[in-house]
Amino acid sequence: MNLITPAGFRDVLPEEALRREALSRAVQDCFAAHGYLPIETPTLEVMDVVQASGRAPASPFKLFDARGDLLALRPDVTLQVARMCASRLNDAAGPLRFRYTQRIFREADGPLQAKAREMTQMGIECVGGWGANIDAEIVSLMAEAMELVGVRDYCIAIATVGVLRAVLEASGAPQAWRAAVLEAYHSSNYVELDALCGPDAPVASALYAEAVCRLRSIRGGREAVEEVRRLIEPLGCPCDIDTFEQTYDALAARGLADHVLVDFSVMSSFDYYTGMVFEVYAPRYGAALGSGGRYDRMIGVYGQNRVAAGFAFYLESVMAAAEQQAREANAADAGAVAGAAAGGEGTESESSTETESSSAATIAAPSAEALPPLRIAVPKGSLNKDAVAALAGAGLDTANLDHPGRALIIHGRGVDYIIVRPSDAPAFVALGAADCGICGEDSLLEADVDVVKLADLRFGACRFVVAEPAGSDAAIQEHYRRLGSIRVATKYPRITQAHYDESGMQVEIVALHGNIELAPLTGLAERIVDITATGTTLRENDLVIVDEVMRSTARFFANAGSLRTDERVGDLARRLAEFTAAQDYEPIAGAVTPAS
Repeated sequence: MNLITPAGFRDVLPEEALRREALSRAVQDCFAAHGYLPIETPTLEVMDVVQASGRAPASPFKLFDARGDLLALRPDVTLQVARMCASRLNDAAGPLRFRYTQRIFREADGPLQAKAREMTQMGIECVGGWGANIDAEIVSLMAEAMELVGVRDYCIAIATVGVLRAVLEASGAPQAWRAAVLEAYHSSNYVELDALCGPDAPVASALYAEAVCRLRSIRGGREAVEEVRRLIEPLGCPCDIDTFEQTYDALAARGLADHVLVDFSVMSSFDYYTGMVFEVYAPRYGAALGSGGRYDRMIGVYGQNRVAAGFAFYLESVMAAAEQQAREANAADAGAVAGAAAGGEGTESESSTETESSSAATIAAPSAEALPPLRIAVPKGSLNKDAVAALAGAGLDTANLDHPGRALIIHGRGVDYIIVRPSDAPAFVALGAADCGICGEDSLLEADVDVVKLADLRFGACRFVVAEPAGSDAAIQEHYRRLGSIRVATKYPRITQAHYDESGMQVEIVALHGNIELAPLTGLAERIVDITATGTTLRENDLVIVDEVMRSTARFFANAGSLRTDERVGDLARRLAEFTAAQDYEPIAGAVTPAS
């Protein structure tokens, strides 16, 4: 008998359970004091109910009951509240204020299995309430909850999806293009967004494409709201910017201006939000602690339309962030005590070093001295030389990267470089071990993690191709005709599967870690999918290219938490993009020449 829990599930022992109980009670008491009443929803929902709510952030667990109905373990409570209000509370006068603490379940459908699959979701929903005061009430209650749980240093990134949707609606662009833009926002792929909004964007005027692209970089305080207003006024798009501005002012009046960041790149992974949206981040944590917003049309999916807004956060995440901040505070206090005991020794040499480095970029400027080092995942291998040159060109101190030896973390002024394999860089950044990083687009696609793709760095150009032994195409086609499938060997099973899913061809994928060319030469597989820059290795092994899967260059990316709590990340993205745009990198060589 294997006495372990399933991946992503765990036992909670008494010490932690007592803390969870106390924190949950404190937060629920806070919500109750503001008039929110408790509700409980069923653990299982009919799958049709879940799917009707819109885009979900992960695959729900599914099962059939004895009657043959397809059910899902609840992946989110908000959709259940919408279903409940549309059915059992349809005639109840609003606003209705609800609070809850419920377990939710989400399947980990990517290769990064460190994510929990069972979480404790706490939140509130206000159904039937409308206007800036209600929106400000929702956001300020999230802030109160963070304080109660012990997260003192946090950022609430807030925006309104109404602006983007209004611009897209007025753009005159085809539905496919608008859907692609929304997908780029949902997946935080700003490289793809830049490409979609280029000179060939199918819009009535280039002003629409410019507005769609610029929205994601508008970030700040109240001045950011004014910047958005100036951007959209020439387009004449009716949207809720006035209500959003009033919401920001109401939050500032409640003393939250230092915690609120206007950030129009915030787009929830749920499609049901219609107006104000927000996400909460803690420095150095990485992933969002919680999110919420206004969903005025979702209840209408299940019945009569009713305006609504709310938020949810994950108790486990906010507890982890609070504990991290407590550790950092204790370490800082210990350091201050040690520094005072040292009596100022070494001051002269440190001052001299600082003077010698006065020409450093803003990443190490005096205004940033109090900040911890920015952590950057730097790739080994073929991307390393160009990555280091780009970081130096962006103004960072890279002197210690010239001869790193066997050190895995290299220190510079204001920055720590974490030396990793390109394929590992996405995991380090997504899980908060690094703030940002560099790797090939292929590594990001294969990892399929939640990061923000900020810039195409243009170096490291290569292409993914399908190759087979020369002269074997007819035999492979006959093999596929008889058996309905072929074997394909690759180091990139996710990319390969996606390619063949799109083509409709059935394949069995053999995942290898090196010498992929051996697979068809030994009969292990009929074809391979691999990276090539010049095609030399393929030719030397008598393999020919029969299809192209994708082209790839290096990307600069970050976790959403670091992007929104540390302005150095966005500044570095801009500097890297400017530097690499001026370089003459080797282009992707070769074209597909099918064997058949």
